[in-house]
Amino acid sequence: MTQSASIASCDDLARPVLRERGQREVFCGLTGIVWLHRKIQDAFFLVVGSRTCAHLIQSAAGVMVFAEPRFATAIMEERDLAGLADANEELDRVVDKLLERRPEIRLLFLVGSCPSEVIKLDLSRAAQRLSKKHSPAVRVLNYSGSGIETTFTQGEDACLAALVPDAPQSEADAPQSLLVVGALPDIVEDQFARIFADLGIKDVAFFPPRRSTQMPAIGPNTRFLIAQPFLGDTARMLEERGARRLPALIPLGAEGTTHWFKAAADAWGIDAGTFQRAIAPGRDRAKRALSRHRDALQGKSIFFFPDSQLEPPLARFLAQELGMRPIEIGTPYLNRDLLSAELEQLPADALLSEGQDVDLQLDRCRAARPDIIVCGLGLANPLEREGFTTKWSIELVFSPIHGFDCAGDLAGLFARPLARRAMLRV
Repeated sequence: MTQSASIASCDDLARPVLRERGQREVFCGLTGIVWLHRKIQDAFFLVVGSRTCAHLIQSAAGVMVFAEPRFATAIMEERDLAGLADANEELDRVVDKLLERRPEIRLLFLVGSCPSEVIKLDLSRAAQRLSKKHSPAVRVLNYSGSGIETTFTQGEDACLAALVPDAPQSEADAPQSLLVVGALPDIVEDQFARIFADLGIKDVAFFPPRRSTQMPAIGPNTRFLIAQPFLGDTARMLEERGARRLPALIPLGAEGTTHWFKAAADAWGIDAGTFQRAIAPGRDRAKRALSRHRDALQGKSIFFFPDSQLEPPLARFLAQELGMRPIEIGTPYLNRDLLSAELEQLPADALLSEGQDVDLQLDRCRAARPDIIVCGLGLANPLEREGFTTKWSIELVFSPIHGFDCAGDLAGLFARPLARRAMLRV
């Protein structure tokens, strides 16, 4: 294991960034299937990997035990991994059987759990072959969910990036349209759609769509808002199609959500009065909901281990709207372009770190003695045993946290562990 750390200046900002390279504690990109298969309702995710991958998906998605899920694993046996069997023939057989059993599937993702050098199978070519075979009833795409060099939210980024070339090209003379990028709970999408309608922005689509047959047209007339901070590859693919990103905060809390909608309002030339009337009810509800948690969180220190890339927007929200004190804001990868607005509003005295050497970071965390630690499942239980209060970072990905109406719920996710710890001390 190699260990290294360096301090470097963040591009276009004066604040330093601690860059670490060493042992990491993260889930792999396959985990994204757990929420993506709920979002795209006519898609199926077929993981091509080992039994270990099958066990991960089964355990991570255990909450789906009461419903037939739309994901499975095509297990690579030892003969497949050794290149002794024709893996393409076996994959074709599995896909044919799957589509026969599940005729409602319209989009099939082949998800690689390892690089092709390991599984001896070029999934890109396999997807092209199978898509041609089953067209037009079913489209077959592929992406990598390998956890070798990625964190778990990058599985969504890889999936959406694979969808971009499949979207239709918009007409050159088409009117300006808005694309909201990032998998969001349906309830949050519906709330956002209502506010966009109140603003007078009519041509709004969400990416990914709820059904693959509703893929929006994308082109130079498309403006897009990022709803999740970990979609760097997807944003790049959209820009290559001619779409233009509207820089904004991630829509967390009253202030972040206001800033996000303001970016769209400015792009559509909406006047200040219309904007205020459209957002005022939701903003007021968010402010009231946040006030119920402010006493519990004001002045409390918080330490973020790198996990999802949500850490900078969360730290900004907690510091700006609830008065918390971020000590270290760790993130697995710092996308300076997507997060430029977030970085400008982070507290100046908080350490911003990129990457991870988990032992060194644990030492800094123990020395700082924060009131609450945001970390993955693998670190939470040992830290709780040492007397620390923790919040599982993965819960922040699974829970509805975006927008005005979820602001109070988001604050509650941090207030509840502190309340639980206080009760245990009694």
